Amino acid sequence: MNIQHIRYNDNSFPSLLRGIASPPKELYVAGALPELPMVAIVGTRKPTSYGAEVTYRIASELARAGFCVVSGMALGIDTIVHKAVLEAGGSTLAVLGCGLDKPYPRANTSLFGAIIKSGGAVISEYPDGTEPLRFNFPARNRIIAGLSMATVVTEADAKSGSLITANFALQANRMVMAVPGNTTSLRSAGPNNLIKSGAQLVTGASDILALLGFLSPQLVRAKPKADSKQEAMIMDLLAFKSLTSQQLIEETKIDAISLASIMSLMEITGKIKNLGAGSWILS
Repeated sequence: MNIQHIRYNDNSFPSLLRGIASPPKELYVAGALPELPMVAIVGTRKPTSYGAEVTYRIASELARAGFCVVSGMALGIDTIVHKAVLEAGGSTLAVLGCGLDKPYPRANTSLFGAIIKSGGAVISEYPDGTEPLRFNFPARNRIIAGLSMATVVTEADAKSGSLITANFALQANRMVMAVPGNTTSLRSAGPNNLIKSGAQLVTGASDILALLGFLSPQLVRAKPKADSKQEAMIMDLLAFKSLTSQQLIEETKIDAISLASIMSLMEITGKIKNLGAGSWILS
């Protein structure tokens, strides 16, 4: 599978993931980490027809808007997410709770290959030979949340593991969003409770784009005009790949004080967006 081994201190280690409380020390990557803004979609392993439909639609729309959609390749909502993105011609990233040589569930072995073939990636913090042990999966949820600008829960029980992912997102100061559902459906108890607790209510990708500061899908791909050579250099580096201020200092060789001034002006003029945890991306 040509697995890459990426350590925490490597430049290729995802910058947003570095910003969580307990980042993995290393990642094993099959495929290529997409250099796109990422949003996670998670949910129950036993979705209703409503949950399947709304998940497929939102994942497809996000993929067409230029986002990489992250999930856990589990049965149910996760599988729907990955398949929807692939069918939309987008990039998706799956995070496993086992070694990459033991993809789980076995029913998704073909999906594993399809994700890689499409230009996406399947990743894990666990080395080859690691079995899909039960306690590995709550831990991998912090990686799903840590990679992403926001985590969306589409359908989940009141005690679903998806809520663990949402809690990790909150701890990392990332946005949590939830799709409302039928109040009599046990599968909608999770997102409905999240909304009552302050999660952002979303019904489609347009809501997600607006909450993240993108007014339309076209703006995700648009490249603002630079007003100086320094701004052009920064924008070329960011493109759709988030970088921290320290990484920008190292890449541009601009001193910290000057860079802070340039970045501040770029944020005010709407050219870049602060993702939190010291990371930046183009607006």
